[in-house]
Amino acid sequence: MSDLKKEAVSMHKAASGLRGVGHHTAKPLQQFEAQSRDLDALGALGSLLGAKGEIEKGMTTLVKLTKALDEEWEAEAKLIGEVSTAFDLLDVLIAAAAQAGKG
Repeated sequence: MSDLKKEAVSMHKAASGLRGVGHHTAKPLQQFEAQSRDLDALGALGSLLGAKGEIEKGMTTLVKLTKALDEEWEAEAKLIGEVSTAFDLLDVLIAAAAQAGKG
């Protein structure tokens, strides 16, 4: 197996892994986001300290950042997949050129 082929296989595996991140984080993120709107567990302490609003903002920010990371990882996975495909094609072209040179 050529070095390009090895790199292509490795990149394909990496892209597949990145694409799967969203599937693993979707449910926990949804639960976390729901909890950011329901902070009654803080009770009077949260109200007295004025913490509830700040905690809600912080949790909302974390949700937004996580969603942005998921989008970024999806874009990275797409790019890595495209590079992997290019390496596969380049490997085929190099092999074909080598065969043509022998013939």
